[in-house]
Amino acid sequence: MAEQYRLEMVGVSKTFPGVKALDKINLKVRPGTVHALMGENGAGKSTLMKCLFGIYNMDEGEVFIDGNKVDIANPDDALHKGLAMVHQELQPVPARSIAENMYLGRYPLIKFGPLKIVDHKLMNAEAEKWLKDVKMEFNPKAKLGTLSIGQMQSVEIAKAVSQNAKLVILDEPTSSLTDNEVEALFRIIKELKSRGVSMIYISHKMAEIRQIADDITIMRDGTYVGSWEVKDITDEDIVKQMVGRELGNVYPPKDDYRTDEVLLKVSHLSSIHKRSFQDCSFELRRGEILGFGGLVGAQRTELMEAIFGMRNIASGDIEILGEKVSIKHPQDAINNSVGMITEDRRGNGIFGCLSISDNTAISSYRNYTKAGVINSKKVGTVVKDSISRLSIKTPNDRTQIQSLSGGNQQKVIIARWLANNPDILIMDEPTRGIDIGAKFEIYQIMVDLVKQGKSIIMISSEMPELIGMSNRIIVMCSGRITGEVEDEEATQEKIMAFATKFDLNDKIGESSTQEVKS
Repeated sequence: MAEQYRLEMVGVSKTFPGVKALDKINLKVRPGTVHALMGENGAGKSTLMKCLFGIYNMDEGEVFIDGNKVDIANPDDALHKGLAMVHQELQPVPARSIAENMYLGRYPLIKFGPLKIVDHKLMNAEAEKWLKDVKMEFNPKAKLGTLSIGQMQSVEIAKAVSQNAKLVILDEPTSSLTDNEVEALFRIIKELKSRGVSMIYISHKMAEIRQIADDITIMRDGTYVGSWEVKDITDEDIVKQMVGRELGNVYPPKDDYRTDEVLLKVSHLSSIHKRSFQDCSFELRRGEILGFGGLVGAQRTELMEAIFGMRNIASGDIEILGEKVSIKHPQDAINNSVGMITEDRRGNGIFGCLSISDNTAISSYRNYTKAGVINSKKVGTVVKDSISRLSIKTPNDRTQIQSLSGGNQQKVIIARWLANNPDILIMDEPTRGIDIGAKFEIYQIMVDLVKQGKSIIMISSEMPELIGMSNRIIVMCSGRITGEVEDEEATQEKIMAFATKFDLNDKIGESSTQEVKS
C-alpha cells in the first residue's frame, strides 16, 4: 500500500442478522488532513468506524496504517496503534472526576511493594495540562456530572488528544457544543493538523464540512459512493450523492393550522433553583408549532422538563384545555396527553438494552393492556406501522435499539410518542445528529401532526430550523422569557437580540451549567 495515506480501509464488509451494514467500503485518509465521512443515518458511517476501532470485527477487508497492514482486535488495541475515537453518544461516569473520566482504563499507577494504587496527583496534573491544551480550563478534580453535555463533549476531545493519536475519529463532535465551543474545537483541529494528525470527521452540517474538511467520502445504504476533495464538490452534489435523489426545499411548506383554542397555558412558572427558569408564562394553541430559541444556558430544556414532570417547580400554574393540572412526575404529563422527546437521547431517551418494539410501545402499553395482560398483537401492529411510517432502517422490531444509528434511534423515540397519540408533543433538539434527508422526514411528521390538531413545542439551537418550522418563536435568556416573534417577522437578528437581552451578570438568571473553572 502506498505510504501517502495515514489510513486505508479496503473492501470492508460487515453483516448483522438480516442486514448487510457494509458492502466492500473503501476509505483513504491523508496525513495531516480532516476527512469528512458523510451519508444519511443508517448509511453505515458509525459501523465502519466501529470496525476500524475494534468495536466490531469486520467480515472481510483490510486496514493499513502508514502503509503497514494491521489487525485491530479491540479498542485497547486501536489505542496502542495510534487511533482515538470521540463517540457521538457520550457514556460518561458522572460521579467521578473529570481526570478519572479522561484516564479511565489507563490510570497512572504507583507501586507500594506488591500493591499498585492510582497516582491521583500525576493524573490530575496530566489532565489539567491536556485540558489547557484544548483551551478548556476545567478543574480536573471536579465531578464530570457538574458539566453540561457540551462541556462533557469537550472533555472527550481532550481525552482523545491526550492519547497522542495519529488518527482521531470525531463522530458528530459539535452536536452538543455552543458556537464558542465549536470555534474552540476547530482551533484544536487546526492545531492537530499542523502536528500531522489525521482526523475522520462525521457530520451532517454542510457549513462545518466547508470550514474544516479537506476531503470527503460519501456512503449510502452501506455502500461506497465516492471520494472528493471538498473544493471539488458542491453542496447540492453532496446532498444528491447522500440521498441518491434530488432534494427540494429543506423545510415543508409552512401553512398555519392554528385555531383559537389554547391547549396549554403556563403562568409564572418558576424553578425551585434560583439559577434556573423564573416567572415564565406562555400559551400554546391547537395546531401550532411553537419554537423556543435561546443560547446554551437559557434554561429552555429545564422549563420543558418541569412541564413534563421531570423537575420540581417552586410556583406557577399549568393549565391544559382550561383545567389546572398538577404535574409532579412524567406519568402525570402522559396522563394529561403530553409527550416529550428529550435532548439527551442516550441518557434519558432510549432504553439501550431493550428492543425497538419495547422502546416504541413503552409509553403506551397501558392502552393495550387488559386485566394486566398486554395485547401483543395490537402492540406489534402499532410498532410495525410506526417503523414503516418513519422509514426506520432495521432488520426487525426485536433488534436492540442501541445497535441502530443515532438518527434511527431518534425516529424510534418519535414513534414512541406517535403510538401514545399525545395532544401536546415537546421536542427538544429533535434533529440533533440527523442527516438532511431524515430531517425533512421528521419535519413532515411535525406538519402532519399539527394538521391533525396536535400541538408541538420545539426547542432548537439551529435558528434556520426555528424560523423554517415555527408558527411563533419564544426566546429565553438566562432563565427568563425575553421575547416573542411571529413567523413572518422572525429573523436570526431578532432572535439573537432577544437571546442576549437579559443581564447576563444577574445571578438570579445565571445558568446552572456554567463551566467549572480551576
